[in-house]
Amino acid sequence: MNVDSERDRLINHIGETQRDLGRLLAQHHPPSPLFDSNLTMRQLKVVMILSCRHSASGQDLSHHLGVGLGTVTGIVDRLIGHGLVTRREDPNDRRVRRVELTPAGHALTERIADAGLDGFRHILERLDTPTLRDLSAVMDKIQAVTATLPPAAQPSQQLRH
Repeated sequence: MNVDSERDRLINHIGETQRDLGRLLAQHHPPSPLFDSNLTMRQLKVVMILSCRHSASGQDLSHHLGVGLGTVTGIVDRLIGHGLVTRREDPNDRRVRRVELTPAGHALTERIADAGLDGFRHILERLDTPTLRDLSAVMDKIQAVTATLPPAAQPSQQLRH
């Protein structure tokens, strides 16, 4: 087996294992706060986009979601109604409105992240210390590589649904 085909096989195996772990965690742990949020998929996408940045303009959100500004306005209005986001004037350009998470929006994204971590932690607690050391070293390498990746120039097709 050549090195490239072995790398591809390993990458596929790791990806499949990660997907399977996600499914198993979903079966054995309480439902994620995603399911309790009563948000549409687009509303949830806006909340998750904002969790990764301080704020975004309507134009930014329109670009990421692949929808028009009118649609973004409606989505943001409903999120304001849920108390999850707020709008404010951009201090550098008064014509632009910035959208950002409220404390309740930040709390929701933290609950979503924490739900996944709780299930993963439950698994990690069952591993021996040498395995945890090895996994920690691998996670450090993954994090280091991730830090070198350029930001996405275009929203992925997956974000457009």
